Amino acid sequence: MKLHYKAATKDGKLEQGVIDAGDINEAAQYLRSKELTPIHIIKEEDNPIARAFPMLKRVKSSDLVLFTRQLSSMLASGLTLMKALGILKDQVQNPAMVEIVNSIINDVEEGKTLSSSISKYPNVFSPIYISLIKAGEASGLLDKVLLRLADNLEKQTKLRGTIRSALMYPVIVIILMVVVMFIMMIFVIPQLTLLYQNLNVPLPLPTQIVIGISNFISSFWFIVILAVVGGFYFFRRWKKTVEGELIIDSIMLKLPIFGKLIQQTILAEFARTFGLLVGTGTLVVDALIETADTANNVHYRNAIKDVSKQVEKGVTIGDAMSVYPLFPPILIQLVKVGEQTGKVDDSLTRASEYFEREVDGTVKALTTAMEPFIMVVLGVGVAFLIISVITPIYSLISSIQ
Repeated sequence: MKLHYKAATKDGKLEQGVIDAGDINEAAQYLRSKELTPIHIIKEEDNPIARAFPMLKRVKSSDLVLFTRQLSSMLASGLTLMKALGILKDQVQNPAMVEIVNSIINDVEEGKTLSSSISKYPNVFSPIYISLIKAGEASGLLDKVLLRLADNLEKQTKLRGTIRSALMYPVIVIILMVVVMFIMMIFVIPQLTLLYQNLNVPLPLPTQIVIGISNFISSFWFIVILAVVGGFYFFRRWKKTVEGELIIDSIMLKLPIFGKLIQQTILAEFARTFGLLVGTGTLVVDALIETADTANNVHYRNAIKDVSKQVEKGVTIGDAMSVYPLFPPILIQLVKVGEQTGKVDDSLTRASEYFEREVDGTVKALTTAMEPFIMVVLGVGVAFLIISVITPIYSLISSIQ
């Protein structure tokens, strides 16, 4: 079982982490054998802090990049793996990452490899990360593999950050618009409805529609909430089915502007990851299979797996990819050039850089296009509400005059 411990060193420093042991007594004996004085040992799932604040157990991509780059630098400078991990443990700030590093140190002390140690944390270290570490251990070039991994992770983080920042503005505007509309429907419109009823004002169609929606939300708000939550839950369940995944991923690729952005993102990550695997000595077929598992779109995933089957039969990578319109001609040509020159990894790196530039251009175009579109939508919504509210009052004033 996994046990969370806090112990004191000879120097009086506090140390905490997670270890695997049969029970608490076995864990305590193990800590004493490492010249540590146990302070408390509890089951990891019983940790009240972790249970109350699960976000503290999350390892961010920046933590993983820092861990990978610093470990690479220390190994390249001639430090042993144990010494490097010991120094790294004191530099890591995230408590969750500290626990992982402590666990890795314990495993390496017992004679386990780095790849087997990190494989216990699949939510932090991806299968490709673990596979590359294995390749680095086998070739004796662990520091170089870690350096390429750190570069790859940084590019991946930057790419996702670019897309996230582009989508942040419209998402915030939409959420605020929904919140404001909800508040108006529950608190403002009912008061105006009472006023109109008391004054016997004839209501135009837009006002009747708004009042009808407001009455429904005010009377059946719990049904609205249940419908939204239930619809979201069943949508997520359906999306995970084979049919749902195919339909949703097809729609995502066909969306105006967003579809192009999604496709460019997938191609950038595919080229970068595939090139990284091939460059570290992974067999092409195995590299394609591992890369396919990282694709966030089922159509690309299936296409990459089919390409791997064709390559296994003796077809070149470029020819196998040319069958699928999902792969643009520029990517296919770069792969073919790489095959002819024997530098597929370099060609794929250039391809990933090209698609990353394309993503940046698309994001700028998207940001520019979204602002007037959102303003128009907001303007139409506000205008509809104003007309619905003002028209009866205007009619009342006209009748008085």
